Amino acid sequence: MLVAILIFATALAFIAVERGHRTVVALVGATAVLLTQTIDQETALHAIEWEALGLLAGMMIVVRLTETTGVYTYLAIKAAQAAKGRSFLLVLSLGAATAVLSAFLDNLTTILLLVPITFLLADALDIDPIPLILIEVMACNIGGTATLIGDPPNIMIAGATDLSFMDFIVNLMPIAYLTGLIVISALYFFWRKKLRIAPEARARVNELDARGAIEDPAELRRLGPILILTVLAFFVHKPIGLEPATVALSGAAIMLLVTRQNVEETLASIEWATLFFFVGLFVMVGALEHTGAVEQLANGIVDVTGGDRTAELLGITWSAAIVGGVIDNIPLTATMIPVVEQISAGTGDDAYWWALALGACFGGNMTLIAAAPNVAAAAMASRNGHPIGFVRFLKVGVPVTFFSMFMVTGYILLRYA
Repeated sequence: MLVAILIFATALAFIAVERGHRTVVALVGATAVLLTQTIDQETALHAIEWEALGLLAGMMIVVRLTETTGVYTYLAIKAAQAAKGRSFLLVLSLGAATAVLSAFLDNLTTILLLVPITFLLADALDIDPIPLILIEVMACNIGGTATLIGDPPNIMIAGATDLSFMDFIVNLMPIAYLTGLIVISALYFFWRKKLRIAPEARARVNELDARGAIEDPAELRRLGPILILTVLAFFVHKPIGLEPATVALSGAAIMLLVTRQNVEETLASIEWATLFFFVGLFVMVGALEHTGAVEQLANGIVDVTGGDRTAELLGITWSAAIVGGVIDNIPLTATMIPVVEQISAGTGDDAYWWALALGACFGGNMTLIAAAPNVAAAAMASRNGHPIGFVRFLKVGVPVTFFSMFMVTGYILLRYA
């Protein structure tokens, strides 16, 4: 147990301070637990959540194929034009577009698609792009909480349980979108002086050619219906007896069948580093579970809370938010899943999973390294000459996270306590 804990803690420390690529760190950690025989190879294979990996891979292919059509750029420009150059409506429409897209694509892809467009819009409107990007990051992490496929912690939870796509929507979407609306509005009023738009600049946004953003209309006609059907299939996957990974991989397979794009290039564009990061992580967490460390942690939470259900729910969600805000929320979730399984064993109570999902996803807004969209947005901003430092992000992320978690606390008390 001690060896498993030391290896996992060392890997987390390296990931947190960004000493080495996180995928390499995770794979080295997995190799270490195997070579030290902390976990045997067969147990390690069983510890890998293949359902989560299949869902991620399928959605990566779906998004990669559809983004080449330009449809997401079209939607962002339309959202900006709907605001008619008014700063509050612009922030609201971009924030809403980010929240919705991150719920039905994934939050990392959403940020990668929207940040370049945001620089284009900010340049046309002659305003500082950083407030818009930070608002989008916050909206992305909050909006991704709403569905099974929106945020990696949710994908991991779905892989470890039999919770359906609709279960996630019914339990998480109300609080996610309510919190997102309040956060977006509050951040606008905080930055309203920086976001003032001159009357002559408003006309420039209306001159942007949204239709021109559609780079391949024929490809969009081929892939668009499949994308819509794939999303709709997530809503009914449980009644028709399909797993989320099956839905995602089926949509990806049909798209690969009808697309005119190069299949090898499409498959090469999958974020293999992310998938192998998950593999390494699952093996290390499997070692913690196999050696009894997870059981000890679960018993510790039960002891601290005195076995009180409400205290357990709030303890899970707040610890997930704070710890996940300091380290990446993906390894945090991987660690907490077996803990929650242990605590909720035999109760049939799904509220524990919603507490974990809300804490892990909302905690992703706390620091620059807490979630993948944060890191990606900062990297793109830096390349465009607008660096977002760790402290600058912290000044926004900490208040947003704590406000969001107070909303979550009220929600848990009202709905599940």
